[in-house]
Amino acid sequence: MLSDKIKTAIRSSYKAIGENLPNFNPRKQQTFLIAEIAKTLAGEYDSVRKIITIEAGTGTGKSLAYSLGAIPLAISRNKKVCISTATVALQEQLVDKDLPFLKKNSGLNFKFTLVKGRQRYVCRQKLSCAVSNDETPQAGFTFAQKPSALDVRTLNTMHKKLTDGSWLGDLDSWPDPVPHHIWLQIQCDKHSCLKHLSEHSHCPFHKARETMDEADVLVINHSLLLADLALGGGKILPPPEDTFYIIDEAHHLPKITRDHSSANVAAKGSVEWLTKLKETGDKISALVKSQSAISPALKLGDDCQDTIIEMQKVVTFFDNNAPAYFASIKESDDAIYRFNNGIIPKTLKHWAEDLADLSKKCITHTNKLYNLLMESTKDGDTQMYLAEPLLAEAGFMLQRLENFQSLWQMYAKTDHEKGAPLARWIEKVEGKRQDYIVSASPIDVGFALEDMLWSKCEGAVLCSATIMALNSFDHFRRQVGLSQNDGSQYQQVDSPFDYKNNASLIIANMDNEPSAPNFTDELIVKLPELIAQDKSTLVLFSSYWQMEQVAKSLRKKHKMEIQVQGEQSRQHIIEAHKKRCDQDKPSIIFGTQSFSEGLDLPGKYLTNLIITKLPFSVPTSPVEEAQAEFITAKGGNPFMSLSVPDTSKKLVQATGRLLRNEKDTGVITIMDKRLLTKRYGKDLLNSLPPYKVIKH
Repeated sequence: MLSDKIKTAIRSSYKAIGENLPNFNPRKQQTFLIAEIAKTLAGEYDSVRKIITIEAGTGTGKSLAYSLGAIPLAISRNKKVCISTATVALQEQLVDKDLPFLKKNSGLNFKFTLVKGRQRYVCRQKLSCAVSNDETPQAGFTFAQKPSALDVRTLNTMHKKLTDGSWLGDLDSWPDPVPHHIWLQIQCDKHSCLKHLSEHSHCPFHKARETMDEADVLVINHSLLLADLALGGGKILPPPEDTFYIIDEAHHLPKITRDHSSANVAAKGSVEWLTKLKETGDKISALVKSQSAISPALKLGDDCQDTIIEMQKVVTFFDNNAPAYFASIKESDDAIYRFNNGIIPKTLKHWAEDLADLSKKCITHTNKLYNLLMESTKDGDTQMYLAEPLLAEAGFMLQRLENFQSLWQMYAKTDHEKGAPLARWIEKVEGKRQDYIVSASPIDVGFALEDMLWSKCEGAVLCSATIMALNSFDHFRRQVGLSQNDGSQYQQVDSPFDYKNNASLIIANMDNEPSAPNFTDELIVKLPELIAQDKSTLVLFSSYWQMEQVAKSLRKKHKMEIQVQGEQSRQHIIEAHKKRCDQDKPSIIFGTQSFSEGLDLPGKYLTNLIITKLPFSVPTSPVEEAQAEFITAKGGNPFMSLSVPDTSKKLVQATGRLLRNEKDTGVITIMDKRLLTKRYGKDLLNSLPPYKVIKH
């Protein structure tokens, strides 16, 4: 239950914010959210299932609401708050603006920090090796790709700034882009950059982790959250049972979870690195000079050889079946073959079982050798400069082995009759030499989230401006593994914006549906007049090709100055657009799906939003195709149960670009007649905020 003491603390904090800010207006939506979040996390609705899903419209102030609803309660119960986001922009907003604001004005005393994955930090020891110019053995540090003179200067500058304390050692705070092949060699890794090794005790990553231990609030991203959960929870982040999770931008969670649960392996490429793995084992055995290393090195060699033999059978099988698998694919298309209903040939399943078993043994042997080398280094029997490259090499091999084993386990698994099958597919790639990428992914990740997160965590808040689809939580609930009667709470809070008076939604009078051949030509004819109706315009397209065709024609025929996504960086386009608006000049941006989410152009910077086509996406990825196939097999309609709800959410996101503040005004035009002619059009319109709708 929520004690009177906590209620008073929350109310006092909210009151203090109002007193410290002259223009602060208490919002009933915000105070309602604070109360609902606090009551849910305190266990007032359900003492076990302390989970609430919230759709909070733009302008409700949800970051302040979830912070005030969770932080005082967490501190009183000695729990941590993990705020997870999908985008860097929201992470930065929380760490640089929202949380400092709350701490300064609320009277709450708490510590917060931004938490990143290891690979975002430089390893001090590796960087020292990379810049060493003397003749010591560590100068033999080798790069996968020879560094240029500029790269060498960058490394030396990094080392100097890290040493003098003017750089904290994370990639994001380095002012210039760092070439990927360079960063790969100096980034922190879990296998060689270990705190108990004296050379690594002062590494930036370990310093950051010390800050994390002291913090009450951790700002993370969904990928880091899932990486921790995949390890069992509590390995990177605090244990789930000691944590209140705030999952902001929660509509991204299903896809990111699915991506994290998938695996792929290059069939011919894996034969090559498995050969090198045997060599790594021999090198460790030779360096450790201990009888105990001989046996695992020999076993690793034998099991590697057996794994290679099985993999060569798989490669031969794909070579023999390639004419049939890829016969219907045109040269211009991706050469992907998906196994229908996830069912693979019996011979491939038997090899998969063997490969999963053999790779598990290889992991055991490699881990044993890795630990023996680590002990030898700690005991002083092996010099660190000799051990370090081998520890990193073995660590890299372990990561590859874990992915390899995960993939073949998914191919060996027998799918449950009642559950969704795994999506399994192969892709033929042409490069320096031909290879096959073997992939697998779950279709449904709800059960995984239930198992890893919902059943274990102390409490969770899932929120976004677009969670509902067609005015219902059902679609999202299915995706993330929550159910209606499991004790979880659901709330929808409308935006305080005056949609009816501040924005008109016009459904343009179009002759052609988007699928018609003449639709692009009709856009070229009708867009100039729509663009001319106001000075700051954003036109959203569903296809790059169509966007480029229209831009080319309008530039040629009407001499229009248009900024087109992809021709410059997103940041450059936004800055140039704002500059023109500040000079009271017309400005036009053409963008696709990525410009319909997270783009913030308040006030005069966007008054004219044009959506050329409803944002339907055709299921083109093997996972989406497998999902549609499964729904059809169960007698469902994938278009109505997947495509329409997904489009509903995307359309809300896209129209949400217009009104960013309470006083913003403007016009939204949708150039897709299906809103009026198709049965689902009415449902899509009804799921939008209450704009003043004008039908031409």
